[in-house]
Amino acid sequence: MTAVLATPTTGDLAGVLRALRAWQDDDAPVQLHPGDLGWCWRFGAETVAGALRTWSRGGELLAIGFLDDARVLRATVAPHARQDEGLAREVVADVSDPDRGVLPAGDASVEAPNGTRVQEALAEAGWAEGEAWTPLRRDLVAPVEAPDLRVELVEPGRESAFTAVHRATWGSTTFTDARWRAMAAGPAFADAGCLLGRDATGVPVAGVVVWSAGPGRPGLLEPMGVHPDHRGRGYGRSICLAAAAELRRRGASSALVCTPSSLTSAVATYAAAGFRRLPERLDRSRDA
Repeated sequence: MTAVLATPTTGDLAGVLRALRAWQDDDAPVQLHPGDLGWCWRFGAETVAGALRTWSRGGELLAIGFLDDARVLRATVAPHARQDEGLAREVVADVSDPDRGVLPAGDASVEAPNGTRVQEALAEAGWAEGEAWTPLRRDLVAPVEAPDLRVELVEPGRESAFTAVHRATWGSTTFTDARWRAMAAGPAFADAGCLLGRDATGVPVAGVVVWSAGPGRPGLLEPMGVHPDHRGRGYGRSICLAAAAELRRRGASSALVCTPSSLTSAVATYAAAGFRRLPERLDRSRDA
């Protein structure tokens, strides 16, 4: 039976989130996480649904793709379908043909977990090695050491300092208080929290969003940042320790993050906070 490609409606989002939560496992490669959708929720449920592509067979959801932008698809596969030859060929055919509504013609990239048949089939279809990413994981069995930073959980109505740190960190004006409230109102945020770090004088210096997939499953840091006026003082390591401790408090088995390998300072920050580097992952890319 052929897998059916679809773009979900907003009414389908709860089912997609359930599947992504269920697919998270410490023994699996780092993959698309409910928090990736939750972070996009700041733009509204319609935007999240429009960025998703799903592959189902006989009504069973087998693969999920999320358009990080119009030309970058981040994909994952149900655990029992990671080596499904037919599914892999169908996914590759769909992402390779612009008429099927997944990726446009020209330059495009697909991220798929290491060890999946989808990733291998992309290479066999001529998709070249693209951007390198470094996944990192911190086990949360043992307590996390205390950060050298004052950290608070951001409550509704007190989000302005957090959004200001994010805008400064990324040089972007898009993450407004209204967008924070839209994100916080989304269903993925029921398992999430925003942490704001302040220095000894009370100045906001760093922030991170943590996303749980439920007790006993890996949680995600997305995004994390330090205000540019306060870098080089260890605040990145401290806010990552706080994030790991918060995920542990929520019952997560581990804390995950994935960053471009070219951002060596980011990789070093996570490693300093006890995150262990996992095998590097390469996007698969198609030139124009």
